[in-house]
Amino acid sequence: MNILIRTELLKLRTIRSPWLLLAASPLLVAAGSSGLVISGNKPLDAVAQSQALAHVGLASLFSLTFGILAVAGEYRHQTITDTYLSTPARGPVIGAKLLVYAVFGALTGAVSAFVGLGVSAAWWSAKGVSFAWADPAMWTTIGGGIAWNAAFAAMGVGVGALIRSLVGAIAAALAWVALVEGIVGQLTGDLARWLPFNAGQALGAAAEPMMSNDLLPRWGGGTVLVIYTLVFAILAVGTSMRRDVS
Repeated sequence: MNILIRTELLKLRTIRSPWLLLAASPLLVAAGSSGLVISGNKPLDAVAQSQALAHVGLASLFSLTFGILAVAGEYRHQTITDTYLSTPARGPVIGAKLLVYAVFGALTGAVSAFVGLGVSAAWWSAKGVSFAWADPAMWTTIGGGIAWNAAFAAMGVGVGALIRSLVGAIAAALAWVALVEGIVGQLTGDLARWLPFNAGQALGAAAEPMMSNDLLPRWGGGTVLVIYTLVFAILAVGTSMRRDVS
């Protein structure tokens, strides 16, 4: 397993597209935090701090796409054959990808949080407001957002294993987030709370959620997201072991 993990790290060091994708996450958080202040709709208090840093979790869409690249990207560039020839046991290969990409998803969330804190603190200072660094709600939101990024990166590996077309996998994942969960919410109401993106929102929610108040409690969102992550991991391993490479 250590060799497989080092192999995945080597792959990440030698290609640029994942890094360009992950670099977009801090930019999203910076833009979201700035937009919250510029809009001027809310007082710059502890609740606003938590809402500004809730964008760390929303950046998980980039982590999801990053995870999809782990497997679907290899099919796209036809390197998956060499990967499986060097390690015929496919389960450990997928396991290494799940671990490495989840860790990088968490690190991306941490970097995004660091950038978001810096940008938010700068805006608070520019507006003459003291930034409450010790606010527990803000740090809880940040922790939830980092975990959300890690979970979505691992789930992306599963999506990429199930849908081997890179474009198809990304399109399906984004369509699910943008359309399917919203439609399910309109048709069934509370059932939408149990779907992956809404569970992530609950985990990384601000003290007063910006997008929806109809969410699971934070612990519930975290539990549901862990279950989804495990399900996608099992599907990724099982599908990769049974399916032909070609």
